[in-house]
Amino acid sequence: MSSAMTGEPRFFRLYLGRNAAHLEDCLEKGYIGVDFDFDLDLTGEFPDDWRPFNKKWRPWLMERHPELSGVAAGLACGMTWSLSGYMRIGDLVLCPDGLGSYRIARIAGSYRYNPDSPLPHQRPVEWLQFTIQRSSLSEQMWRTMRVPGTLVDLKDYQSELQLLMSGEYSRPRISVDDSEVQDAMSFAFESHLEDFIIENWASTEFGRDYDIYTENGFKGTQIPVTGGRLDILAVSKDQTELLVIELKRGRASDSVVGQMLRYLALVEEELAGSGQSVRGVIIALEDDLNIRYALKASKAAIKFMRYEVRFNLIG
Repeated sequence: MSSAMTGEPRFFRLYLGRNAAHLEDCLEKGYIGVDFDFDLDLTGEFPDDWRPFNKKWRPWLMERHPELSGVAAGLACGMTWSLSGYMRIGDLVLCPDGLGSYRIARIAGSYRYNPDSPLPHQRPVEWLQFTIQRSSLSEQMWRTMRVPGTLVDLKDYQSELQLLMSGEYSRPRISVDDSEVQDAMSFAFESHLEDFIIENWASTEFGRDYDIYTENGFKGTQIPVTGGRLDILAVSKDQTELLVIELKRGRASDSVVGQMLRYLALVEEELAGSGQSVRGVIIALEDDLNIRYALKASKAAIKFMRYEVRFNLIG
């Protein structure tokens, strides 16, 4: 059962400026906030769903700031909406202090606008007298926490964070779903697939025609869209096409095709600029007949690629 259904607090990670530049101001004045070039009071402008907000304000933001791409404007809208309208009173926000720890804020009030603040779109908070050490996090959670985006929903780590909040030290082992991953060793390597592709981008098949999306403080990994996150977002060198890359450990099933179709539609609606097309690539260790049929039937711009894990021991 989700925290939204039970009323339990949800968890988020928020950067308060580069290298926690605004953390002290937030601690002193009891708030958290963002600044994405919306230089006006947005009170009453946050519907229950991101899409109407995005549809109304993304064109406005791009008109006011022509240097922004559709992707940057869409992400700015999404993160502004998330902090200002989506987060509930009682939700918990982990804010890096730049020294290897996370300060924790409990949201205590509704959206407010303070044009004199470095982070003008704000939520009042209660700062807890409790910190979480980076060394306490599981590897998978730490990988999510260091995603470059300003705001990250930590819904996949609800249980781990509740345990940490109880004061218990925990560094959970990686769980392995036998239906998805053949053995724990292959999972350990595959969990680093995203890092490997990012770090070796220029040497991959994608590097010739695409660049990993990077703009205005955003980087194209774990990009939030409605109801999910894109593993990797790239843009063609001529800026005419967005490429969504979905990584699957072990064998990919036909369900990932439906997930990719949803992501492509969301990227087209929420992030793509005028005239930009959207394509998708699914990367997994293995495929099967079901996914081949699903890809064929989808008639969409989706490609499947396999990867290999190799060892060389040299004596």
